[in-house]
Amino acid sequence: MNITIRQENKTDYKKIYELNLLAFEEKEEAVLVELLRENDKFIPQLSLVALLNNKVVGHILFTEIKIIDTNENEFKSLALAPMAVLPRYQKKRIGGKLIIKGLDIATKLNFKSVIVLGHEHYYPRFGFVPTTKWNIKAPYEVPVNAFMGIELVKNGLKNVNGIVKYPKEFDTV
Repeated sequence: MNITIRQENKTDYKKIYELNLLAFEEKEEAVLVELLRENDKFIPQLSLVALLNNKVVGHILFTEIKIIDTNENEFKSLALAPMAVLPRYQKKRIGGKLIIKGLDIATKLNFKSVIVLGHEHYYPRFGFVPTTKWNIKAPYEVPVNAFMGIELVKNGLKNVNGIVKYPKEFDTV
């Protein structure tokens, strides 16, 4: 399967919306992507599509977030959310290709870490570990093993701890 990964463009917006509807079987993630595009924390280079025969079959979005410690110090990071692949193309490593490409671009953009709330058996294969390793917590109740992070550079989360603050658009899901 010859998959191409590239940055989204405006002609992809409708396809990405439909893709998220099909992948999640609800509209919240599709709406979230549209709302995040309007936020100043949106990073165009980190909204990627996977193409098969020039057809959008996958999408991933990384958005800037903050981790705020008890002294109100803020540390910049990224949230990986959402990621979607058309149902008939799932389990064909398309999501993995999107993750790997996204992490590579994030590193080149000088981000030091990424946080994800996701499947505890899927994301570790890309290097994600529970954020309890750094005493980083979600802003709401989530399973500990499902809230994970990855350092994009050595010690990228050294001396970072606290609560993740997502852009307000995440409150819609």
